[in-house]
Amino acid sequence: MSQHTNTVELVKNEGWDERILVFRNGELVDTFIIISQRYVVVVDTMINPETAVSLLHHAQQHLKNNRQLLVINTHADYDHAWGNQVFNAPIIGAYQCAEILRDEETETRLAQMQANEPHIFGNVSLTPPTLLFEETLTIDGGDLTLELFATPGHTTDHVSLYIPEIDTLLAGDAAELPFPFARTPSGLPHMRRSLAKLADIEADTVLYCHAPVTIGPQLILDNIAYFDMLETACLAVLAQGMPAQPDENADVAALIHLTFDAATPHTAPWQNVHEYDRTQGHAQQIRTMLAWLNSSKQ
Repeated sequence: MSQHTNTVELVKNEGWDERILVFRNGELVDTFIIISQRYVVVVDTMINPETAVSLLHHAQQHLKNNRQLLVINTHADYDHAWGNQVFNAPIIGAYQCAEILRDEETETRLAQMQANEPHIFGNVSLTPPTLLFEETLTIDGGDLTLELFATPGHTTDHVSLYIPEIDTLLAGDAAELPFPFARTPSGLPHMRRSLAKLADIEADTVLYCHAPVTIGPQLILDNIAYFDMLETACLAVLAQGMPAQPDENADVAALIHLTFDAATPHTAPWQNVHEYDRTQGHAQQIRTMLAWLNSSKQ
């Protein structure tokens, strides 16, 4: 059964600043609208024109008092930027975000998803951001300042957003439940540095694209602890002579003596993590860590 839906719902505010609206696309992703004195800012455009139109409809309700519409892409993944085509407004993203949305690999993936789920992706037209930056960008919204900063690792183009006036961090996919995924071994150290950067902010409120809205800043620390435990366990077995590339059918969690439950908290949100993440996802992170440690010592 497909995890994709064109449904978009406004998430009940659980105590964060009322100028931030959270929207949910099924069980896939949360995105945001920030309402400042000068701008209405859509942070990520979901999966297709249909979901993006829902976001645009909500944004238009706040385009009063000469506010202008802006869009931000935290990164180019399909659940964050494939609704871009709907917006006749500046779209802000990293240089790499634009490159990814233009490259052949992304076009091939779109074609595959259109063939598999034409009712969801059939109308998608890849649309790169139009205002590009490296490392940092500040948007003066009048009452709110939006500080965008690079947090690569999960992807090369990833950016997060901090609003100092309300001590609120939008982490995107740089932190998530149960953990952000480094797609390549070389991305792993970047991702861990990005997690450290998020933790250093010590924001009072943290919202994520893939985590409960009530989980708070502790998730960042839990993500850091998870990868620290993975590193310790992997170093120990490598020192004992275990190969850095175990057989593809091997139970790598057993090989490094670190199950998902042992590496993560036992609080309610963690108990409800999808079975894929508890097994295949955890195993993938272990293999990525082993490959990184092996390459870093060569």
